[in-house]
Amino acid sequence: MIRPVTRPVTQPTWLLASDLDRTLIYSGRAMRLGEPVPEPVCVEHHQGKPTSFVSPVALARLVVLSRQAPFVPVTTRTCAQYARVRLPGVRVRHAVAANGAALLVDGRRCPDWDAQVAQNLAGSAAYAEGRAALAPVLDRPWVRKVRDADEHFVYAVFERGRVDRDWFAELAEAGRALGWLLSVQGRKAYLIPEPLTKEAAVAEVAARSGMTRVAAAGDSLLDRGLLEHADLAVRPAHGELHDAGWEPPGLRVTRQAGGRAAEEIVEVLAGALEG
Repeated sequence: MIRPVTRPVTQPTWLLASDLDRTLIYSGRAMRLGEPVPEPVCVEHHQGKPTSFVSPVALARLVVLSRQAPFVPVTTRTCAQYARVRLPGVRVRHAVAANGAALLVDGRRCPDWDAQVAQNLAGSAAYAEGRAALAPVLDRPWVRKVRDADEHFVYAVFERGRVDRDWFAELAEAGRALGWLLSVQGRKAYLIPEPLTKEAAVAEVAARSGMTRVAAAGDSLLDRGLLEHADLAVRPAHGELHDAGWEPPGLRVTRQAGGRAAEEIVEVLAGALEG
């Protein structure tokens, strides 16, 4: 008698991690960087106004993917800013906020990770010290406001039409003196302690989830480490990394920019599960 062959149920090994702003979700202006997206879905309101959108094609595919493998939003947004984002139908157990300073489990901060972050930052300039050192460089007429991210890092919102281009070099130099990294994204300039990284938090989530491989997406300098450490990496054809021409071997780059890029990014993440 021929015995039936029984195959073990294959468990997912891939963790899918993606930056949010200008990678999966977009402001109205950023959505128009490429070809138009028909009927984009609003995923964020702020002060009663719609502020962030996603391609309906990308969202529908992401809903399916999030049920096939762990999907982890990874953002430089503070916890409060991240909480404004709603991706309808997408299953999220873990999320990374504040550029890795916060690890959220079912929407709640993980105190164990908070303690680890404090330990990681012990050798860097404290927030108060860094904020004071940066104050003279941030006090410029084109800076509309300066904000702290839960006293982990600082960012400035500036007027692009008025900014002195030498200012970015000044910011970068001031940041280097503190051991902080500068990243310019749209109208915002972020200065973040170098030990505070997205990739460290994602590695923690992978370990907790038992996932052995990571597929990641992102568009900015703050996503570079995440992409470098991933087994599969993709970025859109716009953003800080694109402007710098960053394209190491193995990196996938979308054909389109803007909101349409999200559709390609989600397909690349899906491809990890398929093959």
